Amino acid sequence: MKRIAVYCGSSMGNDNIFREQAMLLGATLAQKGIGLVYGGARVGLMGAVADGALSEGGEVIGVLPHFLQQKELAHVGLSELILTDTMHERKAKMNELCDGVIALPGGFGTMEELYEMLTWGQLGLHNKPVGLLNTNGFYDALIALSVNMSANGFLSDANREMLLHSADIHLLLEQMEQYKPLEGPKWIPSVKES
Repeated sequence: MKRIAVYCGSSMGNDNIFREQAMLLGATLAQKGIGLVYGGARVGLMGAVADGALSEGGEVIGVLPHFLQQKELAHVGLSELILTDTMHERKAKMNELCDGVIALPGGFGTMEELYEMLTWGQLGLHNKPVGLLNTNGFYDALIALSVNMSANGFLSDANREMLLHSADIHLLLEQMEQYKPLEGPKWIPSVKES
C-alpha cells in the first residue's frame, strides 16, 4: 500500500485517546513509508492524523471541497492540498489516490464515507482493504450491527468480512496488507417464494 485514505471526525471527541491514536496512526503510516490521504482540515481528528504523519516527514495529501475550505480551516502544512467543487468529487479523488481505507472515530460524515467504500467494494468497483481503528471500543456497536445484518440475511458473511477491524494500529495494518479481495461481487441469495 502506497497511500491510505483516513476518514475521521472534524471534532476531537470527548476522550484524549482519540486524538492520541489519530496522531499515532499518522506517525505510523509515515514511518512505514505509506502516504496519508485525508479530508484536508487542520481541526479535529483530521488535523491530528495529518500532524502525526507530518511530524515523521510523511506525505500528506488533503482533499477538500471549496465550500468547506473556510469552515474546516484547511491545513496549511500539507504536502499537497487538492480543492474540489463537490463532496462527490472529494470522495472520488480520495478513492483514486489511495490503496486502502481506515476509519477513525467520527460522526455521520465518517460513516457515510466508510459505507460508500464498503459498498463500492461489495459491488466490485474496487478491491481495496477497508478497516476500522476501533479505539476505545468506539466501533463495537457497528461491528455488532454488521453481524446482525448477516444473521438477518441482508449481508453475506463474505461481505461482512470485508470490514477489517482492530484496536491496534499495527495489527490493523497487517490485516490490510494480507487482505484478499472477493473474487467477484457476492449477493445474498433471495428466498424462494412457495
